Amino acid sequence: MTDAEPDEGEDTLVDALDEAVTNGDDVAEPLEPELDLPTAIAQRDEYLALARRVQADFENFRKRTIKQQQDQSASATARLAESLLPVLDACDNAVIHGVEGVAPVHKQLLDVLTKAGLEVVPTDDVPFDPNVHEAVLHEPGDGDEPRIVEVLRTGYRWGGQLLRAAMVKVKD
Repeated sequence: MTDAEPDEGEDTLVDALDEAVTNGDDVAEPLEPELDLPTAIAQRDEYLALARRVQADFENFRKRTIKQQQDQSASATARLAESLLPVLDACDNAVIHGVEGVAPVHKQLLDVLTKAGLEVVPTDDVPFDPNVHEAVLHEPGDGDEPRIVEVLRTGYRWGGQLLRAAMVKVKD
């Protein structure tokens, strides 16, 4: 086929236009009349601003999606760590009661969880803090600020968030 010969699609278009003219139908105007330069520049600027807004919206969407995925992942990991706390408690109790062979397992479990982000709520020689300690027993004291005298159950944090408050005995 040479450049002068129209292809099949062009023939169909030309035939349709010829038929429309012979039937007396109005042939449609071009979609966009020729624009003058200031109008074209204004339209270009409008489209550019629209493209930039869409690009910024997409970038915000992408960042928000990444943040949501990270939050979901952190939440799932925290739930897993929280579900392992009873196992850690059982190991704690077994070590306290002198059950043989549990201490290495307890240490390894605690090390793995600590490396992943688990933190023990401090209870040694610290004042009572109701945000991280749960006082279940009280004994009279000398009137100073309440202090922890015994830990009944260890408390834990995961990534700065409190998983479980430490259950303690407080001297008032």
